[in-house]
Amino acid sequence: MFNFPLSPPKASNFASQYDALFWVITALSVFFFAVTFFFVIYYAFKYREGTKADRSSPVYENARLEAIWIAVPTVLGLGIFVWGAAMFADMRTPPKDAKEIYVIGKQWMWHIQHPDGTRENNTLHVPVGKPIKLTMISQDVIHAFYIPAFRVQYMVNPGRYTQLWFTPTEEGTYPIFCNMYCGTQHSEMGGKVVVMSPKKYAEWLASNGTGIQTLTAAQSGEKIFKNLGCVTCHGAKDNPPVGPTLAGIFGKSREMVNGAKFVADESYIRESILRPSEKVTKGYSVTMGGYTELNDADILNLIEYIKAGANAIATAPVTSMAPASSSLEASVNGKAGLNSNALEFSAPDADITPTKRGNGPAVGAIAAEMKDK
Repeated sequence: MFNFPLSPPKASNFASQYDALFWVITALSVFFFAVTFFFVIYYAFKYREGTKADRSSPVYENARLEAIWIAVPTVLGLGIFVWGAAMFADMRTPPKDAKEIYVIGKQWMWHIQHPDGTRENNTLHVPVGKPIKLTMISQDVIHAFYIPAFRVQYMVNPGRYTQLWFTPTEEGTYPIFCNMYCGTQHSEMGGKVVVMSPKKYAEWLASNGTGIQTLTAAQSGEKIFKNLGCVTCHGAKDNPPVGPTLAGIFGKSREMVNGAKFVADESYIRESILRPSEKVTKGYSVTMGGYTELNDADILNLIEYIKAGANAIATAPVTSMAPASSSLEASVNGKAGLNSNALEFSAPDADITPTKRGNGPAVGAIAAEMKDK
């Protein structure tokens, strides 16, 4: 009867410390409210009209009391600020060994892609005890990726990448929500995180299909890179004034024609693909048009390809990059040739979800959950 939890399960490295800060702030708020409320009621009754309380010597100021009620809240406030700032810095700094997974938010679903090529809709499989970094972007409006059991949330914005990270600590299934109103089916834009043991996670990656091998994200990026003819200008070596090499540039500082310097991170590469005239590398001019026809999944694949070393051997075939190991292969499975995440690998757009809502199509988490019932 009274089994009503006051908070979601604690299933990540952030949960306990976040809850501790929350309850301390709550306790302090309740304490000061109670003290203030007590004295308001006490003096209201003591000095109400008709009482015999002594009013002959009213006190207009008390330096010691004023110093106390200024100093104590100030110290407590600064303490809470330092505590919260330290937690914020930790939550915004993913470990270098974190496993990176890409998330694309769209009305109204979460499309998730693992580095080995495995794709999911509205479901995120992760191993327990392993730091996970989510690199996120929106295809339309602002969303917010929220996992209550992990105490993590961050905005998913159109046009730029945002990141959050966590380390799952308990195996199980936990809900995902969009925590920013994003349209008529906002309430259906949810999903679940499935936390598995490392062994089961490896088995899930290996058995996520019937044997039709998919490409890793980097291999898909290499294919796009060559299909677009990017290798013509961006070869294995710098070729001024035609185009700089992309081999090994990720994470390195790049100097522009105006003297400004930028680190070649995900956002820099995305902007260089869509709007190459915004930042022009020193020694080159604007000869490249923006590839606005690429969708977010294509751009993420190209980024993975550049991270993997890009065109170190510019003339190599598409299969030059090492194929996914057998333990990481992902392929199509399930009913009608669809994998368990409702993605059709052979479809021209990997974001297609064959679920229904009423008499029309739907991509929401509820529709995905109901499609087999």
